[in-house]
Amino acid sequence: MTTVAGVGAAASAGALAHRSLVRGRDARLLRIDGGRGIDEQYFAPIGGIEQWLSVRGADRANPVLVEVHGGPGSVTSVFTVRTRAWEEHFTVVRWDMRGAGKTLRHGGKEGQGELTYGRLYSDALEVVDHVRARLGVERVVLVGHSLGSGFGVRLIREHPERFSAYVGIDQNVYDAGRDGSAYKDLLERLRAAGKGKEIAAVEEMGADPRSWTAEQHALYHRYVMATNPESVAALKSAVLPSLWWSPLHSLPDLPAFFQGMKLSAQIFPETTHFDDWADGTGFEVPFYIFQGEHDLVTPPGRAQRFFDEVTAPDKHFELVEDAAHFSAYTHPDRFLSLLLNRVRPQVAA
Repeated sequence: MTTVAGVGAAASAGALAHRSLVRGRDARLLRIDGGRGIDEQYFAPIGGIEQWLSVRGADRANPVLVEVHGGPGSVTSVFTVRTRAWEEHFTVVRWDMRGAGKTLRHGGKEGQGELTYGRLYSDALEVVDHVRARLGVERVVLVGHSLGSGFGVRLIREHPERFSAYVGIDQNVYDAGRDGSAYKDLLERLRAAGKGKEIAAVEEMGADPRSWTAEQHALYHRYVMATNPESVAALKSAVLPSLWWSPLHSLPDLPAFFQGMKLSAQIFPETTHFDDWADGTGFEVPFYIFQGEHDLVTPPGRAQRFFDEVTAPDKHFELVEDAAHFSAYTHPDRFLSLLLNRVRPQVAA
């Protein structure tokens, strides 16, 4: 007699077998052939702990692109298959920050050391210098996604000599809590959906994020994602499938992805007093923003207002139609087109 447990075990075994097949196929897609390419994944001593890096590209002569992921804790290394075409034109460097992804799994929660925004910023600068030395390049293209874009504008403002261009994906702009429109919009969406429990939680936070706890910041961002259909669709179509099928991620790596987002939320309160306008809108490197049209997590209107005040040797703002958060990873070909048409000519010049 077939039991429910037996059926469940068979289904689980089937899912794992299918995952193995797909990962094998995708591993072949990721293969970089020829002597000019590079494909390295390793742990490097960064900030006093071992942190995971991936360096991939079809030709070492291509410009180097260093990506700083968002979240916090939401590593972009899971998107390697989706962004394989980028590696034909750039050497793409991805880094799992302390408290996230493979770095978290490797060192464990107790082995992450100090987990603050300031410490992560120092790590990011050290990663950039490590990559410059390892690959023998003077400057790199810096790409910041979401929370990582907050690091990005600070890095290029304070250390422009290390960078040939900056690209912000779903640019996160800090304004010291002045703009409460996103908070009000979230409450309106929750009321329209009749979400009483969630409404009470958001109202309890208040409109000023400078008074929120780390847990309230994480809850707020979760509610914003959940009430943005396009972002939910991006999670279902791109983020979670990329994590599940990734040839670079084993089964034990999967829970670390979610643990990292929970652990890293503690850095949120540190960011609430940041003010990107006050810190300065003048940059010495070409400056580009690529923003999802329907993104409610990092609203494009705020990013556009900041961009309009930016002065840089070259700049461009691209609003991606039919995209929300994770716009470059749901539309990787469009992002590559931006890189090739806007960024690479400036880097070559």
